[in-house]
Amino acid sequence: MKRFAISALTLAVLTGCASTSDLEATRRQIDQVNQQASNRIAEVENKLSNDKLLDLVNQVDALKAEIAKLRGENEVINYTLQTTQKRQNDLYADLDARLARFENGAASAPVASAPPANTSVAQTAPDFDKAMKLLRSQNFADAVPALQRFIAQNPDSPQAIEATYWLGAAHAGLRQYDSAIDIHRRFVEQHPDDPRAPDALRSIGLCQRALSQNDIAKGTFRRLIKLYPKSTAAQKAREMLKTM
Repeated sequence: MKRFAISALTLAVLTGCASTSDLEATRRQIDQVNQQASNRIAEVENKLSNDKLLDLVNQVDALKAEIAKLRGENEVINYTLQTTQKRQNDLYADLDARLARFENGAASAPVASAPPANTSVAQTAPDFDKAMKLLRSQNFADAVPALQRFIAQNPDSPQAIEATYWLGAAHAGLRQYDSAIDIHRRFVEQHPDDPRAPDALRSIGLCQRALSQNDIAKGTFRRLIKLYPKSTAAQKAREMLKTM
């Protein structure tokens, strides 16, 4: 009986030892699996980070290209704006010179001027340039139909508004004051923010004065001063009112 008890105890000890070894082996396997999983996760995270970084780099490159394109377009717009402003300044300078002669009593002088010959603008329509050349040569009789055709054929052209203004000027040059008044009045109503609007109003007043409508002309000059108080046309209107 005693020997049986000792054998049983020995077997139990051996069995216990085997279970502990298996447990340790299992734990090592689990650690290996965890380590492999951690390594794999790290690889995936690293790949995702690289992909995101590459995507961000591509986005930055695309933005740089877009910015460069916008800068180029902005430079073109600025150049066009500067050229247009210079052209308009030259046009108004010539217009003022001719209006001054009219204001001083030279009734035979045209109310509106033709644009100077050296104020060409790139990318203007050929028909528009042709009409403007007629104005520059003071051929108002041919300029009127040329401008009318251009406006009818190109209503959405960037030069259509300008052509409308100069159409009124051409009528004034022909002393067709009623037509000039009507065109410039509609011009001011439709394009009140156009830089030519003050001059259009001033032209209306001068045409009314040429028609001996002095009281109406005074009202036009006062309206010009009220709507565009800081404009050069308003300053000239103030001077004109002093003499009327």
